[in-house]
Amino acid sequence: MSSHQESILREPLITGKNITYSKVTEDILVPVENKPNKAWWIGFTIASLGALLWVFAVSWTFWFGIGEWGLNKTVGWAWDITGFVWWVGIGHAGTLISAVLLLFRQNWRNSINRSAEAMTIFAVICAATYIISHMGRPWMFYWALPLPNQFGSLWVNFNSPLVWDVFAISTYFSVSLVFWYTGLLPDIATIRDRATGLRRRIYSVMSFGWNGSVKTWQRFEMVSLILAGISTPLVLSVHTIVSMDFATSIVPGWHTTIFPPYFVAGAIFSGFAMVQTLLLVARKVMNFENYITMFHIESMNKIIILTGSIVGVAYLTELFIAWYSGAEYEQYAFLNRVSGPYWWAYWSMMTCNVISPQLFWFKKIRTSIAASWILSIVVNIGMWFERFVIIVTSLHRDYLPSSWVMFYPSWVDVAVFIGSIGVFFTLFLLFLRVLPAIAMAEVKLLLKSSSDQVKQKQIKEKTVDKDYAEFYEESLNKYDSVSQEAEYAKF
Repeated sequence: MSSHQESILREPLITGKNITYSKVTEDILVPVENKPNKAWWIGFTIASLGALLWVFAVSWTFWFGIGEWGLNKTVGWAWDITGFVWWVGIGHAGTLISAVLLLFRQNWRNSINRSAEAMTIFAVICAATYIISHMGRPWMFYWALPLPNQFGSLWVNFNSPLVWDVFAISTYFSVSLVFWYTGLLPDIATIRDRATGLRRRIYSVMSFGWNGSVKTWQRFEMVSLILAGISTPLVLSVHTIVSMDFATSIVPGWHTTIFPPYFVAGAIFSGFAMVQTLLLVARKVMNFENYITMFHIESMNKIIILTGSIVGVAYLTELFIAWYSGAEYEQYAFLNRVSGPYWWAYWSMMTCNVISPQLFWFKKIRTSIAASWILSIVVNIGMWFERFVIIVTSLHRDYLPSSWVMFYPSWVDVAVFIGSIGVFFTLFLLFLRVLPAIAMAEVKLLLKSSSDQVKQKQIKEKTVDKDYAEFYEESLNKYDSVSQEAEYAKF
């Protein structure tokens, strides 16, 4: 465990008075060990109703076929693939926070990585349901894999980017699941040691014999770094391959080389927005203000600014390339997006994804809980519109005006999408009930170096410069949402 003390000028990653290792455990395990409160039951009831709607809508689709969706002779992909790409994008923030920030030794990830990783798992599950639902015979989904010879000549077409999707997403899901569960082992062992009866036996099996020895911790840290190294390329490769579904086609509006970096930036953009949406509520309801501080919220908002700006540049680059190419079909595809019958979707996308994140340049907005939460929802709405604009407006008017047609979603389309959100929140709320939402073992690593009480101790012992101490106190009182009740030593 690191014992160094960081600069007093750095904002603390743990706030509050009298925070000990025991208190960290007690605070984080309250939702796991106690009965769920009223807020949890309300959220779980609403989410469960959405999940039941999803079961009904998907069952209806399986029984009657995908003709029950709003698809037509021109628009073969619509809300289904829009939802698929949207959910895959949301799942990117978890791996970025867990793997990339771990390799870069960013300690502020320690309080948010657990929930972000869980979000990744559940988002990829929701994305996979769209692909399976879109198959004409979903019970044959395994035909997308290279099968043994006894199945006959069923080798897949490796030239198809749709096959690449299968390998990319299954690899991403597998590695993310192993990474997430590996990080859970120390905390599951803590729950095991505090539990009794049947709960103790269940968590004992889940902990895989964790005993907390030095050798166990060494192997844990080594495996975490290896998995982080494996996961980091997946952050770039998975959504790059998803973008190839479009970029390798010859459809105007899709056939462009900017899609891979554009899709990756958009995925991180929407993923961090969803992390904000979830954690800002969990922070308040579960009393995690001492562990998810304003520094965490502001750091995520800064990443949203960066990725949102990259997405905005990508939008403008698309328009420039269409104009500069001189290809009349490409030019019309973008003119149709901007001023055609789906203009409202395009400008909703531009407003939500390009304009709204720029509000985070103002520190007052960037450090506002309410503004951060509202804008995170706005961003996710905008990212859904982005996928809708890319897919539907590029398809509903093709080379032959005689085949132009409008796409209108059916009630099944809407029910499947709303239901997938219900499935996601049902899984996430169950996760909050049975597993710690914050990585206790990783937060405890910061207690002696990055906590507010350690910095206060430095001030009281007068081991830091007076000007630095005054700057620290003023910045906390001005920017941090957590009230600082402790008395600071006066020089």
